[in-house]
Amino acid sequence: MTDLRTPLSRVKGLGSAKEGTSHFWHLALTSLLLIPLVLWFGFSIAAMPVDHATLSAWIASPLVTVGLSLLIIVVFYHAKLGLQVIIEDYIASHAKRTVVLLMSNLACLAFGAVGVVSVLRIAFGS
Repeated sequence: MTDLRTPLSRVKGLGSAKEGTSHFWHLALTSLLLIPLVLWFGFSIAAMPVDHATLSAWIASPLVTVGLSLLIIVVFYHAKLGLQVIIEDYIASHAKRTVVLLMSNLACLAFGAVGVVSVLRIAFGS
């Protein structure tokens, strides 16, 4: 079997990072998960009267609570993956890229956590 890497990359030990495929598959799977979740959410909101009591009662339903929590988790995980690709492609400096990736990951985690906690607080009435 021939090694197709350049002599410099063989010396430096550079090669495939071996994580691009799994990253792609996570993006693809979250995209597929988002299709039914967003359609369900959009049609559900469009079909109900928009007032606080109706919306709170709808969110308090166990299946809706689970569905909304899943939607929030998948949205922010998908956003994290997509932002990571953009940041890695367009920020050349390793230090800046690391800082921006960390901030992006923390923001996605924070927004996702706030969303799930909000749904749970409405569902459990606290």
